Amino acid sequence: MAEDETKPTGPDLGHGIPLGHLPDGGMLVGHVDGKEVLLVRSGPEVFAVSPHCTHYQGPLAEGLVVGDTVRCPWHHACFDLRTGEALRVPALSPITCWEVEQRDGMIFVRGKRERPSPTPRGRGAGGAPARIVIIGGGAAGFAAAEMLRRRDYQGSIVMLSSDDALPYDRPNLSKDYLAGSIPFDYVPLRNEAFYADNGIETRLGQAAAEIDIGAREVVLAIGGRVPYDRLLLATGAEPVHLAIPGADQPHVHVLRSLADCQAIIEAAKMARRVVVVGASFIGLEVAAALRMRKLEVHVVAPDKLPMERILGPDMGNFVRALHEEHGVIFHLEDKAFAIDGKAVKLESGSTVEADLVVAGIGVRPRLELAEKAGLKLDRGVAVDRYLETSAPGVYAAGDIARWPDPHSGDNIRVEHWVVAERQGQAAALNMLGHSTHFDTVPFFWSQHYDVPINYVGHAQTWDEIAIDGDVMRKDCLLRFMRKGRVAAVASIFRDLASLQAELMMERAAAA
Repeated sequence: MAEDETKPTGPDLGHGIPLGHLPDGGMLVGHVDGKEVLLVRSGPEVFAVSPHCTHYQGPLAEGLVVGDTVRCPWHHACFDLRTGEALRVPALSPITCWEVEQRDGMIFVRGKRERPSPTPRGRGAGGAPARIVIIGGGAAGFAAAEMLRRRDYQGSIVMLSSDDALPYDRPNLSKDYLAGSIPFDYVPLRNEAFYADNGIETRLGQAAAEIDIGAREVVLAIGGRVPYDRLLLATGAEPVHLAIPGADQPHVHVLRSLADCQAIIEAAKMARRVVVVGASFIGLEVAAALRMRKLEVHVVAPDKLPMERILGPDMGNFVRALHEEHGVIFHLEDKAFAIDGKAVKLESGSTVEADLVVAGIGVRPRLELAEKAGLKLDRGVAVDRYLETSAPGVYAAGDIARWPDPHSGDNIRVEHWVVAERQGQAAALNMLGHSTHFDTVPFFWSQHYDVPINYVGHAQTWDEIAIDGDVMRKDCLLRFMRKGRVAAVASIFRDLASLQAELMMERAAAA
């Protein structure tokens, strides 16, 4: 996404401001030559960069300065203040940097700085591999390919994807794109020219049938073999389909791929009422998006409260009230047991007529390739802290990977977009011979109408939930406590506190 072009605000930084106006760790938005510029002070150094995150244009001035980096308050991207490089996804593009001069107790911002060439990191221990193959065209696979080229890797990259579309922004499929509030241009992560310009061979619609570990080759479902020196397995997850009579009808959908999303959008044009089966994050984001399209929405789920298992009862009550405020009708503690024509029959005896049914009842990791290859499995593909599997030279990332998490002390597997991207980047560096531990704190966000819910950490269970603020007033931070420590934090409009909690978890794990 391009950097935002907005009307300049604040002081003219070309004319200078007193150093004393910018405290250590402070940030100030001004302008130079009609362009908005963010001044950031870290100790004795002062940096000047673009004020908006290159992901969704989040305001970096409301974020967190950590050393010589700045973190975005919205989705926890991170940028290098010296070079502008996007150090952490979901941002991929760099921010612009300006020259800064300190003189006579004043700070002056001069012209834009030339963007430095990427630091070659393709020659780790043992040299760079000649051929890297990535199985999967989702978040992890794309992030790995992009990072390989960003680090000046010169070898062959082949991405095998069972999807027919180039890598896209999957979170948007249940949020803004499904709601119709953004155009399709926002969905692809990069255009076709990016792959051609960077020598990334994308084989769309070509699924892998087998991994021949001994021969170091991937066997294609359509026939033929692709040799590799390093392999990244990033096959992702597949949606769980309804296993009830009538679920095979054409008006019954799941949402995972771009094609799924576009099919729901087309169906929504002719529909009046939709039943969403499942009160998961995906299910409720779909409910919110389709309400934005003016459909009558019913949600059927066995839960007592939506999202209670992940976020607890207070947040569950809030989420239910928020959706009901927007007209969603809940059928909780109930299940769909059949779809007879357009009648969704519930176990309670009720029937809900629906022109469109969307099942959001979870996903399962795609483990078939790993299992056939004999890789070690542990409710996912078992990897070490470098994301390497039990087979040397074969890595796994994304929804399928179960890794040793230093923050919880457990081996965990999570199905979060940002985690998958960050794992893809870490795996890329490790395939180049660098010993990069994957020790990132898990993060995800969920959007419901105009209310974002940010979640940092990982708490499968908790002993208590400490609430700061007022959940129902959309101003809160919830700490999920386990054995006296903070395992995870959920927040609504407490963006800076969310970033601070993430930093505290990082430092606690490193101590």
